[in-house]
Amino acid sequence: MDKSIDFIIIGLYLIGVAVFGVFAGGKQKSVKDYFLGSSSVPWWAVCFSIVAAETSTLTFISIPGLAYLTNLNFIQVTIGYLIGRIIIAVFFLPQYYKGELSTAYAYLENRFGRKTRSFASVVFLFTRTAADGVRLFATAIPLKLLLDINYPTAIIIIAIVTLLYTTTGGLKGVIWVDVIQMFIYIGGALIAGYLLINNYLPNGWQSVVDAAIPANKLNFINFGFDSGISGFFAQPYTLIGGILGGAFLSMASHGTDQLIVQRLLSTKDLKSSQKAIIGSGIIVIFQFILFLIVGVALYAYYGELNLKADEIFPKFIIEQLPVGISGIIIAGLFAAAMSTLAGSISSLSSSTMLDLYKPFSKSTDDKKDLKVSRLFTLMWAVLLVLSAIFFMNSSRVVVELALSIASFTYGGLLGTFLLGLFVKKAKQEDALAGFASGIFIMITVISLQLVAWTWFTLIGVATTLLVGSLLSSLKENKSS
Repeated sequence: MDKSIDFIIIGLYLIGVAVFGVFAGGKQKSVKDYFLGSSSVPWWAVCFSIVAAETSTLTFISIPGLAYLTNLNFIQVTIGYLIGRIIIAVFFLPQYYKGELSTAYAYLENRFGRKTRSFASVVFLFTRTAADGVRLFATAIPLKLLLDINYPTAIIIIAIVTLLYTTTGGLKGVIWVDVIQMFIYIGGALIAGYLLINNYLPNGWQSVVDAAIPANKLNFINFGFDSGISGFFAQPYTLIGGILGGAFLSMASHGTDQLIVQRLLSTKDLKSSQKAIIGSGIIVIFQFILFLIVGVALYAYYGELNLKADEIFPKFIIEQLPVGISGIIIAGLFAAAMSTLAGSISSLSSSTMLDLYKPFSKSTDDKKDLKVSRLFTLMWAVLLVLSAIFFMNSSRVVVELALSIASFTYGGLLGTFLLGLFVKKAKQEDALAGFASGIFIMITVISLQLVAWTWFTLIGVATTLLVGSLLSSLKENKSS
């Protein structure tokens, strides 16, 4: 089958997205323009940008693969995602809008001191580089299959295109590109799902049901009590584990991670940020349901294949969909996936610049600082490419690998923020000790594989709060 039309569509789309991002971002005169979009972006644009940045690659590729392998239990996690965002809107965002905060970690400096801010920023840089290296690798899967090239080449192509509009358009350019991309990739998924069910299965939806029910593919609630205590905590998608895990992971990723907080701080006021974060949680639930259903339909079409789960949906798009339609869907996938990469590059460089460089730099030259910011952007793009190449041989489902990496340090990070919010007498040394303890415990838990990934963040939070609160109480008792 001649795929030249697909290649032309994909090429034109990628070029168009890069050009649009450059012009949408406008001209930046300062670091604030570059990293915060002058705090003038509409809430609905930020809402769509959050959805595109957090789920584009993983949703499009890995969630259908997860449903193909298992069932619909992941829906339980998405309910937790919404609960976590409501908590962020009520407790976290009001703190961020007290004063002039440029990053998530500036709050920690105001509450505990510069050392805590720097430590949190370094932890973020490590986690984001690893987790988004996995996401970048996931993006390269369909490009590798389509062009019959190796993964490193595919990864570098995507990174170069993304870097073009990230360095020139800044955060505002990234957000406006995200708005377009979200509708493109969700539209692509709807088209692919509709054609799959109505044109490729003999009895449409009934074929999905007939194949899915015997294999328990339509189960979306799993209480998990029938496998004992150890079995219960070993399952990632139980009702309690999924909701709690989703809520705490969302609180960490959207309340303490610069990737999302950077976007929330680009709105004009607190109310706009709150609408953006809660709205994104509602959209995400429906988005995940869509991609999970596509995964079940792929099982009905293919049966069991000896392939990586993450390659199932790209295989269908490339091999089965008509020429032109497959090109549009893949172009949408690349563009949406680039929004995650662009957001990662921007958030990593902003945290490096504002949390680590600026506090120790005496420069007051806006042009010089803007140039340094762009150099940090280039540096993180290269490091993300190297991270993606490192993870490309993993045998795990990509979405679970990325979320596991994120959960590794999110517990300590979120626990430190909660310590600052709710333990008023906690000091910097209490926060740092709690933070370090949370990370140490997670190293132990992950190394020994004691529980499923959905419990990681909760355990890290509990450890951090316990240690920080205990130290604060002991010092208070001694002083009295």
